[in-house]
This record gives sequence, structure tokens and C-alpha cells, in this order.
Amino acid sequence: MKRRKKVLGITGAVGSGKSTVLSYLEKKYHAQIIQADLVAHEQMKPGTKCYEKIIEIFGREILRQDETIDRKKLSDLVFCDSDRIELLNQIVHPAVKKKIIQMIKEGEKTDQIPFYVVEAALLIEDHYEEICDQIWYLYVDENTRERRLMASRGYTKEKIKEIRKNQLSDQEFREHCQFVVDNTSDIVENTYEQIDRGLIENEIL
Repeated sequence: MKRRKKVLGITGAVGSGKSTVLSYLEKKYHAQIIQADLVAHEQMKPGTKCYEKIIEIFGREILRQDETIDRKKLSDLVFCDSDRIELLNQIVHPAVKKKIIQMIKEGEKTDQIPFYVVEAALLIEDHYEEICDQIWYLYVDENTRERRLMASRGYTKEKIKEIRKNQLSDQEFREHCQFVVDNTSDIVENTYEQIDRGLIENEIL
């Protein structure tokens, strides 16, 4: 009987280095990477149900000249407004999750994929444990995350503080995840070693 491919969820606060970990899993282990944010881009294209609902609620001022949604305008519109953020999430996230489930089912038809990696900011809040065999938490201490975000994205301390308000605490991440990767070190090989060990110990491979 053909063994079902494992699905590994990756989550962590903003600035925890998720893209670095995803790149490593893809290059070394040839994992199929599914990023919820990229799937959301597709679900928000003109002609989709999400697109129509977003325009209906948030107005046409968030559109570019080519009628596509300007994600920055939309982000600025909902930023710091928990009710609007929740409203947007209720539109987009169920569609994204449905599409991800479909992508995984489609992938079962090929032997080219050893396992899946699903990355989403709200992996825990959106109950991706229903899809994932395990969820891993990328931990980086707050000072290091702040330093990295200011250097890589040009975020101000004020913006980072506002973003943190809408994210789970370190304790909440740990309570819902089965494995923790400490990505605080600037020596990336330290992170890679933890990933290698985690994949073996948790029988993802």
C-alpha cells in the first residue's frame, strides 16, 4: 500500500526566518513548499469569489488601474483595526485552506514529492493541525527579531510593536507545536542541524 506523504506545518512570529527554513527544506530535501500567502494571492485575483467579496466590503479604492487588488492599500486599510483584519481573514483564509488541501491531494498522484511543508502566519489559529501531521515553531528572541526586521524590511520599532499585538505569544506557539527550532543564532548551520534532527526524530522523512 502506498504511504501517504507527510505534511509538516511551519509557523512562527514575523521575523523568525521562515523563508530561510523553507528554502533549506526545498533545496536539501526536495519538499513541496506551500506558502499560504502565495495561495492567498491567487485566491484574490479578479474573477474569484474572494476578490468580489473583498471589493464589496472594502471598496474599489483598494484597486490598481488594472483592477487587481493593491495588497499594500488593503493592508494599510485594515492595519491596527482588529475588526477589519478579522473580516478580511474570514473571507480569504477558508478559501486558502481549501485550495491547500486540494494541492496536497493532487500531489499524492506523483512520486516526485517526498513530503509537504505548509507555511502560514495563522497556522495555529486556522487549525491547520487538521491538515498537518506536525506543526513546528520557529523561535527567535524578540530583540533579534526586531533587529532583523529593521535591517531587512526597514520596519520601525512602532510597527513591529503593532504587529506583535496581533500574533500569538511564545508560550502559545509552544503549546500548539510539536517541535521547536531555535533560529536565534546568526550561524545558519545551527538552524539546519535542528531541522535535520527534527525530521528524523519526528519521522517526517
